[in-house]
Amino acid sequence: MQKDPNQINILELAYLGDAIYELCVREYVLRTSGSARADMLHRAGVAFVCAAGQAAALKTMSEDGFLTEEEKDFVRRAHNHKTATRPKNADPVDYKWATAFEALLGLKHLAGEPERLTQIMQRAIEITEERRRNDA
Repeated sequence: MQKDPNQINILELAYLGDAIYELCVREYVLRTSGSARADMLHRAGVAFVCAAGQAAALKTMSEDGFLTEEEKDFVRRAHNHKTATRPKNADPVDYKWATAFEALLGLKHLAGEPERLTQIMQRAIEITEERRRNDA
């Protein structure tokens, strides 16, 4: 018997979502980068998978109407989830938002919503690219 995705612990969903987004970003970087060197590919992907990047993407999606009300409710619950983990190289607030982002991805995957999962990840990549262009 499978667990209802809504009953799975937030951190477990985030664990899965982290891996899913990492794969998506790696594929994106590989397809769009001119470099074949692993270190260059890694550096290109950092802006997408770092806590600050994920936090900014999720906040933008929450504010611009991209997320459904149900998704926003889940994000609020995930963001407020208590964790014993302390981020090493991230702002604690960004870390909580990033965890909520990853948990949302894990939820969408386990709920069998691959199209919506893809839409959310693509929108996060678009937002991060926009931020990178504006910061340059």
